[in-house]
Amino acid sequence: GKSITMVMLAKALALETDIPNPRVIVVTDRKNLDRYIHETFKHCGIDTKRARSGKDLLELLESEKSTVFTSVLFKFRSAVRHSSKKLDTENVFVLVDESHRSQYGSAHALMNKMLPGACYIGFTGTPLMKSEKKNTLSQFGNFIKPCYTIEEATSDKAVVPLLYEGRYNLLDVNKKQIDKWFNRVSEPLSEYETADLKKKFTKKRQLMGAEDNIRAICYDISEHYRKNWQGTGFKGQLAVWSKNDALKFKKFFDEFNLVKTEVVISGPDEREGYEDVFDAEPSEEVHKFWQKMMSKYGDEEIYNEQIINNFKYDDDPEILIVVSKLLTGFDSPKNTVLYLAKGLKEHTLLQAIARVNRVCEGKDFGYIIDYVGILEELDTALTSYAVLEGFDEEDLKGALINIRQEIDDLPQKYTDLTIMFKDIKNKRDEEEYERFLYDEETRYKFYEKLSRFSRGLSIALSSQIFYQEWPESRINEYKESLKFYQNLRRAVRKRYAESVDFNEYEKRVEKLLDTYVTSKDMLRVTSPVNILDKVNFQKEVEKVAGDARRADMIASRIRKTIEEKHEEDPVFYEKFSKLLEDAISGFHHERITDAAYLESVKDIMGKVVDRRDDELPDILKDHEGAKAFYGIIKREFTNYGVNLGQDDIAKMALDIDKIILDNKVVDFYLHQDPQNKIINLIEDYLADHPSCSLSFDIIDDIIDSVMKIALVRYR
Repeated sequence: GKSITMVMLAKALALETDIPNPRVIVVTDRKNLDRYIHETFKHCGIDTKRARSGKDLLELLESEKSTVFTSVLFKFRSAVRHSSKKLDTENVFVLVDESHRSQYGSAHALMNKMLPGACYIGFTGTPLMKSEKKNTLSQFGNFIKPCYTIEEATSDKAVVPLLYEGRYNLLDVNKKQIDKWFNRVSEPLSEYETADLKKKFTKKRQLMGAEDNIRAICYDISEHYRKNWQGTGFKGQLAVWSKNDALKFKKFFDEFNLVKTEVVISGPDEREGYEDVFDAEPSEEVHKFWQKMMSKYGDEEIYNEQIINNFKYDDDPEILIVVSKLLTGFDSPKNTVLYLAKGLKEHTLLQAIARVNRVCEGKDFGYIIDYVGILEELDTALTSYAVLEGFDEEDLKGALINIRQEIDDLPQKYTDLTIMFKDIKNKRDEEEYERFLYDEETRYKFYEKLSRFSRGLSIALSSQIFYQEWPESRINEYKESLKFYQNLRRAVRKRYAESVDFNEYEKRVEKLLDTYVTSKDMLRVTSPVNILDKVNFQKEVEKVAGDARRADMIASRIRKTIEEKHEEDPVFYEKFSKLLEDAISGFHHERITDAAYLESVKDIMGKVVDRRDDELPDILKDHEGAKAFYGIIKREFTNYGVNLGQDDIAKMALDIDKIILDNKVVDFYLHQDPQNKIINLIEDYLADHPSCSLSFDIIDDIIDSVMKIALVRYR
């Protein structure tokens, strides 16, 4: 949304007639963001140029031809060094991406020095800290209102809500051995220096890097992803402290071989993820890994691009292991779960969690699984935690939802579902449930409540809290209920011949059932076989037990066929639709038995399939189009009080059918001229018919109905 807003503003400025020769510079602070913004402009039909160097930036600024161009922030430093003359900055607009992150210190001053008269507009996709708001106002001026909040974006479904869960691996620390080791290696140090060294190495970061801890987290992630997301098309990211850690995680993921992962890092000469002097330099493994990647892909850009494209568009990798890369500005809607095995704070945290809030079909939430205790136990106010205490609470409202909240809502969703069936006497009689769901509106209420429950249960089953705090008997009750109601849903969709549209959400439900619910009698539903396919439809019917269930399945399929075929012969299908509804009503009001109901719908099905109507004159046999026209003409004559015998009407229908067949051309339904010719010929025929004198009103009504049928039947 932010990038599109920048595009639209740039386009508005470029097209504004009151601004002569406007130039728009879009400034980002990272190469990958510069490339992304440039591509976004290109896809929106705006020709842009990228500044390749400081010198190139100067040339673009001096040119009147380039209306819109992009640049990375650091190129201004080089451009200032190369600049020897004052630039014309009239009508130059500088759109600064991530303005909160890049515009303090010397960066903004350098741009101002180079472009002192430009108009600066800052953009940010994350809330500003309290201290930043004051600084940002001094750099850019007032805020453009109204601001678009996280809560509003979630409410508008521009992003999906985020669920947070903390997971912890209890570390067994051998204090005696560690103290012995410290005493040995710190012998030359003073008491205070030894204490300081111990403090440095007992930070959470160092403890998290222990191999046993990484192995445990790897296994937990593998199991969590495999159970909840594998095979659904949804992906995940794992953020770790350093490049060394990234390769350790990769090693254990490969050993467990449950999920497919790839590492995306920068080269070993860049200190990505190394923050203080106690961080180890990139290991030999990191150098070897990098050499392997460069040998395989050629350069860093292709390496990043290939893995990212595979993540976005292919089945593998399923999880990307990252240090700092791809935690900001990375957009992949299928990215659904972020595993945090490193500390993040402030904007970096908000940017990172936003990687999994992009909208995607079938995606109800993004998931944040925290292994380092960033937020500890989440309450309603995120600002109560040190990592986010610099923000206004109102700005963060709606950013994260505690997974416990969703679990607490599960009993109500379960009650809403089960209470629908409170009047069913025998709770073990599936036939009674299916008959209860005969009404279409009732079925769709059931589907909606079942969807809410199954979504809630899938969230609960993905969480440790559910297993730790809920009794096993209650969990099993919910699992068994889900199995029963999903089976019921599939059975009634088949029984009442509903079209089955397995969208992306259905993949999640299938995954949930496959992982957590065992069932020996789970139905695999395909689209019901059409009754016109007599052999295969009969096979399907024979699989269904019980006369009433068979009859409902046949009746629903007849109704479906009548709806699909109605325009080919309205009178015929309306007649048998009425007969069918009478049979269904007789059964449901207990006026006829199950067996009589089955025989009745079988008889109706036979006549519908064969298009057999015992009341049709014999001369219409094998003339399907004329049969349809006969029904229309007879109905119109009845409505207008025209008295003509059946054989005469049948002859009239055959003559009209012949007029159409003799004069239609290929794709005549697409061309008005041949249609007009046919209409004129039928009008002349009816107006001059020797057996009856017809008014122009009845002639028009007959022609209108006949042509509607002809345009459907003779395509």
